[in-house]
Amino acid sequence: MDPWLTLVPIAILLILAAFFGGAETALTAASQPRMLELERQGDARAGVVNALRSNRERMIGSLLTAQNIVGPLAAVLTTSLFLHWFGAGGEVYATIVLSVLFIVFGEVLPKTYALYAPDRVSLAIAPAVAAFVRVLAPLTAAIEWIVRKVLLLFGIRTQQSMMATTEEELRGVISMHQGPDPEIEAERRMLSSILDLGDVAVGEVMTHRSATAMIDAAKSPPVILRQVMASPYSRLPVYRGNPDNIVGVLHAKDLLRAMSRGKGAAAQLDIAKLASPAWYIPESTSLLDQLREFRKRREHFALVVDEYGAFQGVVTLEDILEEIVGKMGDVPEQAQSGIRSAGDGGYIVGGDVTVRDVNRELGWDLPDDRAATVAGLVMHEARRIPEVRQTFAFHGFRFEILRKKNNRITALKVRPMNGTAKKLPEVAPAPSQPPPAHPAAPGSSPADGDKAT
Repeated sequence: MDPWLTLVPIAILLILAAFFGGAETALTAASQPRMLELERQGDARAGVVNALRSNRERMIGSLLTAQNIVGPLAAVLTTSLFLHWFGAGGEVYATIVLSVLFIVFGEVLPKTYALYAPDRVSLAIAPAVAAFVRVLAPLTAAIEWIVRKVLLLFGIRTQQSMMATTEEELRGVISMHQGPDPEIEAERRMLSSILDLGDVAVGEVMTHRSATAMIDAAKSPPVILRQVMASPYSRLPVYRGNPDNIVGVLHAKDLLRAMSRGKGAAAQLDIAKLASPAWYIPESTSLLDQLREFRKRREHFALVVDEYGAFQGVVTLEDILEEIVGKMGDVPEQAQSGIRSAGDGGYIVGGDVTVRDVNRELGWDLPDDRAATVAGLVMHEARRIPEVRQTFAFHGFRFEILRKKNNRITALKVRPMNGTAKKLPEVAPAPSQPPPAHPAAPGSSPADGDKAT
């Protein structure tokens, strides 16, 4: 055989080495969300990519096996050729030349190109790789079995759940979604909030009973009618005797229907009979579970109780949606969130503003596993009920108590101790005192959340 003809199989083996090396990099670096979306749109090649990635161990094993077959074959042919050309010194020349060719053209070049365009390369080479994987399947399966048995001897198990890893990767992708555009920041916060729904309990987002206006069934129907008409919401809890004895939830539409049937005779109405049965949920229920229940029952208003069955507050569908999209309403966002700039690097924060809202609004990292609200966090760390003008420093922030009502902190000034803070956008002139986080008209429930009806 002509020695020059040996160059042809060597070149073919070099091309195969480049193909297998680039395929491994491209298929592992390709965007899984994009491949899934392309498959959903009917791209058959994307379906092949997803099928290969679904058994990544088999795919990588096949590619590595092919590379390890190609390399030695090329080494044998190159050495034989160089021995024919250069005699005894041909082995050294063959090693140098083949190493340079395989490193540059068989590894670095194809892998670099695959890293720059992993999706395009994956779609192009997926059918060919799938064929190689099928051909080498018996050999690869035997190798995988041997590898698993050897690892098992050292107590290493390869079959592990990928759920946590997948969520971490998704959070990492979301954190990379950044840019100068405020819309990008809003999108990133919304996506992160969706992933957090399963970790947040309704007790952290509910409106506490102290901030929930309720209807006393013992009052005269005309008085109750005025309270309902003054309320901006459509659902109000009804109690008899004391606020813990809730007899139902009154819907404004039911009241109006009864008024229509009675031709406006409010004095003849029985408010307790008009009220719908109350729906109680435990305060430990996650927002994700509660969102499913709201959809299942076609409800969006529930009463929250603690482990002893005592009434704690109300939670609505709007409360859960606000955890995703932020505060909703007609007032400026700062006033609505209960956070406004103090002008000196600090912020005036309502005591009932949740720690999660502060972190989300200002990009801080205050711990939210110790207390639901900022006032609760201060009392938890201080181990006492602070007095007005007292200051505390913890978690890298300085907290000053501005106002109290009885034993409840209603306003604080919070400032990062490192002097850095996010600047809030300017709004209409703010009042001298911070507005409440949940403004309510007399007789209304500020947490009803039924603003659209």
